[in-house]
Amino acid sequence: MPGGSLRLLAGDVAVRDTELTELTEFEPPREGGASMKAPRHHARLRLRRSCASAAVAMIGLLVGAGGSAAAASAGGSARPAGGPPPAPGTSCAAPAAMPSGPAVVSAASSAYGRVLVVGSGPSSGCSLYYLTSDQPQTTTYACTDAGPSGFKCDVDIWPALLTDGPPVAGPGVNPTLLGTVSRTDVLSGQTVQQVTYDGKPLYQFSADKAPGQTNGEDLFDSFTQPPGVWYLVSPARGLAAPGRAVLSPLSATVETSSGSSTETILSVSMLGDNFSPPAIEPRQFPVYTFSADSGHQSSCTPANVVSGNICSVIWPPVLTTGRPQATGGLDPHGLGIVVRPDGSHQVTWDGHPLYLFVKDALPTTAAGTAVGDGLGSQFGGTGFQVVPLGS
Repeated sequence: MPGGSLRLLAGDVAVRDTELTELTEFEPPREGGASMKAPRHHARLRLRRSCASAAVAMIGLLVGAGGSAAAASAGGSARPAGGPPPAPGTSCAAPAAMPSGPAVVSAASSAYGRVLVVGSGPSSGCSLYYLTSDQPQTTTYACTDAGPSGFKCDVDIWPALLTDGPPVAGPGVNPTLLGTVSRTDVLSGQTVQQVTYDGKPLYQFSADKAPGQTNGEDLFDSFTQPPGVWYLVSPARGLAAPGRAVLSPLSATVETSSGSSTETILSVSMLGDNFSPPAIEPRQFPVYTFSADSGHQSSCTPANVVSGNICSVIWPPVLTTGRPQATGGLDPHGLGIVVRPDGSHQVTWDGHPLYLFVKDALPTTAAGTAVGDGLGSQFGGTGFQVVPLGS
């Protein structure tokens, strides 16, 4: 793959051990950095961190040749390479720190279209991301200060964009979409304001070493709690800027309550965690349809909440910019697009919207394994099913 995968320097960080309980309840993220007693929800996921979190692309990653992340997708399409050399004094990997003034958010061109970037200061031009499993409406964050050996998701790995005062809209940014959320879990013992866009908390990525690099785009991150997908942000409406989705057949182990079988199913290429050795690289993740969807419309939305669990957090939609691409002999005529309630474009197969499942991204789930088949009925219908393609 061009440029290679993103790899941790030898000896820098060890992949954390994880302990996964039976997926019968889902433990929500901590509120404001404080521990929350989890209610009895359907589908709890408990992760025990016992050694340093790889969080995959931490500080000290080797990012291909020349610091770019030109990773190839499953179908052979190259992901966009990183940006130009950094300006003097620019650092996209600096940890989050107490700001000395208002943050400026600007827009810049990228291989994924116009996206949000830091607009001033030492991180000027660095890409900004949001995480699908953050839930700022309930002040619960999947990327929080949890992280052993001194590494924190929202400080070291995905530094939160902080501001002292109302954030400022730079060129190409809609000022009405800028806002802030108060957080106590970023800098120890301090309440800080994190910049939001259309309500989405914004972060940088420590593996982006220079302005214009987008090494965190489409990363299905297993180390946030719960797992989620990192996307660049379009300035026009604050939607994800996912790029063109690439789908292909996958020979997978499909696990159900009655056993497991090997089947050829539909999958999408995302960046994911490879745990031996620790690396970020393109992976094929199983995709699912939802039996409660009807009329080519998704009913797994942020409004579908059961016992505090949000359907679209546990089952993230497969998003695309433009028509999705079929590779590996997949019939392209089966692919399509549906517009979600927020205006984003979700990939469909034979008219059925497609989803990921957060447990498929976990270290305890082997690559090429689908563990969500038949789950999720609490959100409607008979739940979610893999998409069989036959032989």
